[in-house]
Amino acid sequence: MQGAIGMAGRGGGLNDASLAPLIERAFRRGKPAAVALAINSPGGSPVQSSLIAARIRRLADETGIPVHAFVEDVAASGGYWLACAADDIWADDSSILGSIGVISSGFGFHELIGRWGVERRVHTAGRSKSTLDPFRPENPEDVERLRNVLEPIHAAFKAHVTARRGNRLPEGRDLFTGEFWAGREAVEIGLADGIGHLVPRMKALYGEKVKFSVHSPRRPLFRRLGLSADAVLDAAEERAAFASFGARG
Repeated sequence: MQGAIGMAGRGGGLNDASLAPLIERAFRRGKPAAVALAINSPGGSPVQSSLIAARIRRLADETGIPVHAFVEDVAASGGYWLACAADDIWADDSSILGSIGVISSGFGFHELIGRWGVERRVHTAGRSKSTLDPFRPENPEDVERLRNVLEPIHAAFKAHVTARRGNRLPEGRDLFTGEFWAGREAVEIGLADGIGHLVPRMKALYGEKVKFSVHSPRRPLFRRLGLSADAVLDAAEERAAFASFGARG
C-alpha cells in the first residue's frame, strides 16, 4: 500500500475500488496462513481510508486469517488508519507513525486580487454555496461550519484507533492531537507493537520456509514512466504529502 489515499479518478494513489480485488485475492487465494500489509502512506481521504480498513477487517473476520502491518517510511493520518486494520503493527526505527487528526487547508487570495484591481463576482442559489471561497475574506461562520465537519471525522478516526489498539494505548495521554512519532517511540506509546521488517518477522512468526505471494496494484505503462499530465500531477501531490513527514538522512 504505497502512496497517498484518495478517490478513484486520475489513477494515482490508494482507493478502495482499486485495492478491493487485491485484498480479496490476498485473503482467499491459496488459503494463506496470514496477510501482511506493507504500508507507506502519508494519508489522504478519511472515507477511502475507512473503506479500505473495513474491507480488510471484514475479510479477516470472515476467514479467521491474522493480519500484520509493516510500516515502511510513513504510516501517518490515513496511512495509520490502514495500519490499525491489522492485528499488530511493526515499524522501522526511523518510520513515522501517527498524525491522528483531520486537516483542511487552502489559500486566501482576496488581498492579492484586490491589489491587482480584480473584482470577484459570485452568484449562488443557496446561502452557503460559496463557503470558504478563497477569493473572499474568511467568514467566521464558514470556519465554524468547517470545524463542525472536521470534528466528527476526527471522532471516527479516534474511535477506530481506540477500538483496534485497545488497552495497548497508555491511559491519560492524548495521542489524537495530530502529532507523529518515530518508530521506537511509537512502540513505547502503544501505536505500534515492535520494531521489525516484513520478511524476517514473518519468518519468525511462521517459519523459515514461509512462502510469500505478493499482491500489488499495477499502473498503466505511461503512468509508470511518468508520461502523462496526470502522472506528473499525482507525483507532485504525493511528494508534497510525504514532505510533511520528510526527515532525510
